[in-house]
Amino acid sequence: MSLNVATLHLVCGKIAAGKSTLVSELGRSPNTIIVREDPWLAELYPDELHSLADYARCSARLRRAIGPHLIEVLRGGLSVVLDFPANTVNTRAWMRGLFEGAQCAHRLHYIEVSDEVCKARLRQRNEGGKHEFSVSDEQFDVFTSHFVPPSPEEMFNVTVHRP
Repeated sequence: MSLNVATLHLVCGKIAAGKSTLVSELGRSPNTIIVREDPWLAELYPDELHSLADYARCSARLRRAIGPHLIEVLRGGLSVVLDFPANTVNTRAWMRGLFEGAQCAHRLHYIEVSDEVCKARLRQRNEGGKHEFSVSDEQFDVFTSHFVPPSPEEMFNVTVHRP
């Protein structure tokens, strides 16, 4: 089905579900690069990210800018592990455009973790101070209210990860 051997790996899961940890593991495969959204957003928009609306606006700008480059990388035969949350139908549609545009394989990794576990991990992450963004329980709830798990109708190649 695919014209090249590259694979686009996508991650879906709530904040602090373990997406970046899984991305790091997947990124160890040969001929694979990792592209992480958070460092790009923190560098490009350091004073603009205060709300969900700010995130949506800045993330959309980043996706528009980086999408054509990602397609070229995939067309060149490198696999990409995309550390952008595949947490909504619209975001996943953008991601579909990447692997379809590159005519390569894909895998959507869905990390299924409870809100309670995510919030506990989030508090620990915030205390560590090493992540680009600190997220409160209230912000977690706002972002999670927009979370949509992948459905069979979307026709992704899904691997479900559970703790």
